[in-house]
Amino acid sequence: MLDSDSQYTKLRWSLTIAGLALYALDIWTDIALALKYFQEKQYAWTGLTLVFVLAGLLTTQLFSYAWYRDDARDVLRNSEGRTTIAGISNCGHAALHLFGLGVFTRYYHLLKKGFKVIWTTTRSSCTVEEQRDEHHYLFCLAADLSMLKLFEAFLESAPQLLLQLYIVLGHECSIVQYLSMASSFFNIAWALVDYRRCLRRSLPLVREMPSGLPTAVYLLYKLCTITSRILSYSLLFMLSAYSTVALTLLWLLGTTFAHSLRTDFCSSYGLELLYRAVIGAILMFTFFNVKGQDAKVAMTVYYAFHSLVNIMAPLLLALLKPELQTAMFLLPVSGLIFGGSVLGLTCLVLYYLLLHPAGKWRGSDEVDGLGQETESMGRLRNFLQP
Repeated sequence: MLDSDSQYTKLRWSLTIAGLALYALDIWTDIALALKYFQEKQYAWTGLTLVFVLAGLLTTQLFSYAWYRDDARDVLRNSEGRTTIAGISNCGHAALHLFGLGVFTRYYHLLKKGFKVIWTTTRSSCTVEEQRDEHHYLFCLAADLSMLKLFEAFLESAPQLLLQLYIVLGHECSIVQYLSMASSFFNIAWALVDYRRCLRRSLPLVREMPSGLPTAVYLLYKLCTITSRILSYSLLFMLSAYSTVALTLLWLLGTTFAHSLRTDFCSSYGLELLYRAVIGAILMFTFFNVKGQDAKVAMTVYYAFHSLVNIMAPLLLALLKPELQTAMFLLPVSGLIFGGSVLGLTCLVLYYLLLHPAGKWRGSDEVDGLGQETESMGRLRNFLQP
């Protein structure tokens, strides 16, 4: 009988369905919102809404297809040298990803394989070693999905939430906009926790992130700091359209930082450059330890800078646009920014001081480069966060 940490349980399988529903809902609400803007002849909002949808969709399709090709060449995951992966040929995968169905295909494979392994009673005839291999394979599939969902969350959900907040605060609001913002928010939350748990589950000799209080505090830390960041950016956009230039510079700075670390995440240099650009986008919203090394100083500098931005954004808007001082949104939004920053940073300190599931081998946090492991676990080990 496998121990609970080695099992891809029925609960995990059920939560995978919930993750799929959130992913589909997030895309659907954004497309519905774009159609609404188009019907109202708000072509600028239509274009921007669709740009973020396409950015997340295209990027995840590229990585997903590349990983399928890597898996086909992986002797551990494809020891028999099959020309198909998960029963689909290379051309079939190319067609599915071309139509934006790569992530849905991965969900289908994970749920189908998981159902056979977890819910079929005839699996009792398998040996313990065979069961361990099957459950390990499920965790590999889940690891790939968790990374793709994290990419999508910060390339589509987070920018979309920022855009819709700016429109709601300064222009108009509707039920579809609130649905879009809610689905983006919950998709970000789900992606953060799912990735975090898959990360720790993939590292040997490192304890899995426990449920309950540690997960809640970690999620609160991330959501509060990200929410305050997005609200601050939205106020800066209201102050001046040139704030987009400042955010572009922030993205370039994050991308350059990732490039300077000489990351080794992808099998091709072109895809590696795209990966570094994705890291730059993530760093615009939350701290990310690219190399998995000791990052106390970098994290301190990062949050000190963004705390300064959070303080300055409401003050600059009030001082430079005095006509907005009486706006109904300014005081509550400022309160959310300050309160979210304080609560998020407090949860950050509490988590890493008291609740972090410290592993037995600290060196495992410094792995960089694929070793003798499956491609999925190698990718996740290369994509570290403290």
